[in-house]
Amino acid sequence: MRILIIDDERNIRRTTSVALESMGHEPSEAADGKSALRLLETAHFDVAFLDLRLDEENGLELLPKLLKSHPKLSVIVFTAHASIESAVEAIRAGAVDYIPKPFTPEQIRQVLAKIVRLRKLEGRVAYLESRLSADSPTMDLKTAEPAVQRVFDVALKAAAAPATITITGESGTGKTVLARLIHEHSPQRDGAFVTVSCPSLSRELLASELFGHVKGAFTGATSETWGKVSLADGGTLFLDEIGDLPLEIQPNLLRLLQEKEYERVGEAKARKANVRVIAATNRNLEKGVTEGRFREDLFYRLHVISLRMPPLRERRKDLPRIADNYLAFFSRQSGKEITGFSKAAVEAIQNYGWPGNLRELRNVVERAAILTSSGCIELSDLPDDVALSSGRGGAGGSELLGAKVSLEEVELEHIERVVRQTDSMEEAAKILGIGAATLFRKRKMRKSRSSRSQPPPPA
Repeated sequence: MRILIIDDERNIRRTTSVALESMGHEPSEAADGKSALRLLETAHFDVAFLDLRLDEENGLELLPKLLKSHPKLSVIVFTAHASIESAVEAIRAGAVDYIPKPFTPEQIRQVLAKIVRLRKLEGRVAYLESRLSADSPTMDLKTAEPAVQRVFDVALKAAAAPATITITGESGTGKTVLARLIHEHSPQRDGAFVTVSCPSLSRELLASELFGHVKGAFTGATSETWGKVSLADGGTLFLDEIGDLPLEIQPNLLRLLQEKEYERVGEAKARKANVRVIAATNRNLEKGVTEGRFREDLFYRLHVISLRMPPLRERRKDLPRIADNYLAFFSRQSGKEITGFSKAAVEAIQNYGWPGNLRELRNVVERAAILTSSGCIELSDLPDDVALSSGRGGAGGSELLGAKVSLEEVELEHIERVVRQTDSMEEAAKILGIGAATLFRKRKMRKSRSSRSQPPPPA
């Protein structure tokens, strides 16, 4: 922690600094209130040791000024045995604790350990409150799919160890939720769960968000920051879409993983951080290594434990339970009493390809819960793309299979269904096993036939 020592006695400042440095903290010194406030304006501090008698100043009068300048500052007062009443008054004014003079290094260690425990508890409470107020139901560890059960089993075993974990899988498969579950079952669960989205920022800003920066490190750096690594100290750092991490930052991350050390942008001083790293990606990192976009040594350091979250199309048996879980959440949110899904709706949900995975299923169930006018989700409450997958007539269902139609017509109908379920023509072509040019030609052929089959406009 960064600690400010405010005392008018030079010897007290010096001995306290030496004690704090031996404990791994970073002390700064101020001989009076004016110097202390000036330091707080230019730098971040976690803790301040404040002498209640600063030459001609009264520490009790300085205390509210310190807290106004730095509301999250933990202030510990120095006091002589004769002024315990003043120490109690200081605590009422916002100080977290006091140390009587003369003091020992062990007393400093104990009071700082209490602050660390309190902050971890506050962080845990804030984390749990954020989960309770989340706008999505939590993921459970129940599954009817053996492949998914193996993922959950390995995740829970790996959670108990500090090893780095990489979660792979398509977008929307629940990689972030699985990372949170690992954190909640880990020894770091009392620490913070801090997320960094690797594709969201430029290289300079991402480095700053991760490791922090000093004032003037780059254009716009008007004050210093500590970064997500510092915030995650003692907890879990979740790196979302690690495959998009710029090549220039990868050596810094490798150093953090190997040596638990990092440097802020614009600063040459190495700092320690005890963080558990979980990474997630929908990219092929091995291909990134081959193409020179991802460091090979970082790849192997991240893949101590590797988990693959299967897409929903590989979790057919789980689909009804997941959909029911979403429905229970959204029916409570909407104030409706919705008992479940009709047989046709369940069939459609199980037959649909879910290219958007859990994210798409969540949106479909939320939409159905809002639009339904009965106590049960019917096929007609589902979007057309999903309803078409029911295999039944009506609600847009196709009756081509087994009908007296050509194979070409069945093929063209299948192509249109796949196109509707994918995000791009390239993805649809890949699923169909044909080239993009062939897909374009066949769709054009279908549209041409459709236009010829339309009756001529009235004269």
